[in-house]
Amino acid sequence: MNISRRTLLGSSLLLGASAGLSACGGSKPSPDSPSTPDGGVFPPGKMIMYGYGQPQWLLEYYNPWLERHQDIAKGVTIDMVQNEGEAQARQKLIQAMSAQDYASAADVIQTSRVSLLDMAKNDILVDFTDYLSGIEDKLVPGALSDSAYDGKLYGLPDSVRPQLLFYNQDILDTYGIDAESLSTMDGYLEAGRKLKTDSKGAVQLSQIDPTTLAWRYWGRRGLLPQAGAQIWGDDGSVVFGDSEGTRKALGYLGTLQSEGHLFVTKMFQAPLYDAIKAGKIATFYIGAFFDEFLRGNVADMAGKWRAQPAPVFEDVGTAGAPVIGLFCAVKKPEGQYSALWQQLWNDFQFDAEARQTWTTKMVEENAPYANPIALDLLKDPFWKEPSDFYGGQSFRETEALGLQNSSANLRVTKDDAEADALISPELEKFIAGDQSIDDAIKNAHEALKSRISTTDPK
Repeated sequence: MNISRRTLLGSSLLLGASAGLSACGGSKPSPDSPSTPDGGVFPPGKMIMYGYGQPQWLLEYYNPWLERHQDIAKGVTIDMVQNEGEAQARQKLIQAMSAQDYASAADVIQTSRVSLLDMAKNDILVDFTDYLSGIEDKLVPGALSDSAYDGKLYGLPDSVRPQLLFYNQDILDTYGIDAESLSTMDGYLEAGRKLKTDSKGAVQLSQIDPTTLAWRYWGRRGLLPQAGAQIWGDDGSVVFGDSEGTRKALGYLGTLQSEGHLFVTKMFQAPLYDAIKAGKIATFYIGAFFDEFLRGNVADMAGKWRAQPAPVFEDVGTAGAPVIGLFCAVKKPEGQYSALWQQLWNDFQFDAEARQTWTTKMVEENAPYANPIALDLLKDPFWKEPSDFYGGQSFRETEALGLQNSSANLRVTKDDAEADALISPELEKFIAGDQSIDDAIKNAHEALKSRISTTDPK
């Protein structure tokens, strides 16, 4: 099944879901905004959450929170349903809503900008505009930039994490490379050339995944926003291959790969961690989330790794673009937990003591966590504490620094899931050596024009 057919299927299911919701007009109307039951006490039951990645660690915060709030949520439990990714979570929700299987449908869904647009457009998300508008000035800048659709705010941001450069300090010391020289893209490339020459090819600058993750981490979330690239023009036309930023970003990646500075292996697999431990990869240009994979998989390298903001294109001058994690509440008929979820999310972001307790536990268990997005919490010295894994450097403080002077993300439209499916294969062919980077750009541009042509104007 190609992407276009999947999109059509999704649209038809969503139409069915909307029809199903409308058909429930004889019962309690679905609220557009979260509402608290009379008396402020939520009925006992199961709050279903669709998550992906490693959402089970969030339960280490959520479940104790429910225990502490028995006065309003006695008998309420959370059922975290694991999914492979945000696309699977969205499709599962759509299918449940279409079938009016509200007992299985999520009350809360972890998601991203692309899926949020799809779900909001089809009116199955709870509107948090009033609440989020009132707290926007208390959050890190840009925290709500992925939450909006058609003038309303639907996504509760869970994290705002920057693009960073992780580097092995021991390798840099061995080959006489100053980490400061990695602050620009030109310096980063020169470091790769020095490593290749001085190590006789034994050490490579970084790594690239030969699958769709190359486009995700090096392209969409990495070099393209930093180079000011565009997929769509303001009028919705395809400008991908005509964009100077696209040519700058992918041309740079093409140089890294063609000159042999990237170790080709799949992300998050054992061979990658074996290569890291063997000292074959010096750096990673990737989102801050990679911290949890380093700590969890190469814990015996504690003290060797460091991190700093991503290198910049000097003629552009902006740092890496942030990646925003989102949760949305689902507008289920008779839904009863959207306001409870709002309270839980609020405390996760603003309860300093509880957030620090949970974070300390995550560190002890080598589990994932991110900085809070509340500005007041980030002022606490706790979020600048040194890390043994990073040789005494404060990773949390570095993560906060990485959000300064950040690049704007690529504009996301309803067609970006399909666009990714057209661009990524062309980049994969380049990595496999089957075409040049110029041909990859040209072929992706032609595929976008042929298969999508235009999208929503800005």
